[in-house]
Amino acid sequence: MTIDGPTNMFDGELAALQRSREMESLNISPVSCALSNIADVISQFGVPGAGLFAKALKSGQTPIAKVVEQVESGAYSEITRIWRHLEGHDVRQNEFEAQLKSHEAQNAYFSAVLHGIRTSDPKKQSRLGALTINCIYNNETKPESLDGMMRAAIELKDVDISMLGRLYPLGKPLLDRMERAKQGLPASVPNLHGEIQNIWHKFGRSLNPAEQLVYRGSFARLQSHGMIQQVTISNSEVGREPYLLLEDGAKFYERLQEIAVQQ
Repeated sequence: MTIDGPTNMFDGELAALQRSREMESLNISPVSCALSNIADVISQFGVPGAGLFAKALKSGQTPIAKVVEQVESGAYSEITRIWRHLEGHDVRQNEFEAQLKSHEAQNAYFSAVLHGIRTSDPKKQSRLGALTINCIYNNETKPESLDGMMRAAIELKDVDISMLGRLYPLGKPLLDRMERAKQGLPASVPNLHGEIQNIWHKFGRSLNPAEQLVYRGSFARLQSHGMIQQVTISNSEVGREPYLLLEDGAKFYERLQEIAVQQ
């Protein structure tokens, strides 16, 4: 089976984007048209400032069409990787194509663009597209969960994600053991504080003291997104308190990775 399958899902979106670009060349956008209609109604009542939102969209730092283009670029790259990864598995390919066309996926695409507007960084917008596709592939399209991951994809810095990547291989085995124990499966119940202390003792020595403010900033941002949690241990040095990788942090990092690499 060729990769032609999933490209069909973009026909409507690409046509819409083409119409948007044609309208933009006339200095008009679909959203601006809608807002202009609202502005016309408001102006009849003599209210000042009509059309401010339409003007903002027209003169914004990153036009919506450009955001859509960048998000789709990251999304399509990930779709291509997944599709090739599924070669020879026709049933799963068909399931994946259906996932991409589902109502939940449509909502996810819309949400991704809304989050993408919040940044002018094309790398973050592309990351958002790939993250969205990986979440759809894994049937993780609940709005609350998806919104949190999309917000993190936009707000976290590259250095934060790099730090999460360093914490992931250290904390994921512990998370897995805790999950098995919770489900009643054979697993040794971890001595949480003791194991975290041992892990952090080794990890802490790998951190450059000269970059303390940088990595502490990353810890703070990751914790604010619910991806790690500081653990209080009595004999911890100030500024060297250990952090525990949380399930949301592990999931977010996994969804940023290429599906073909994960499996």
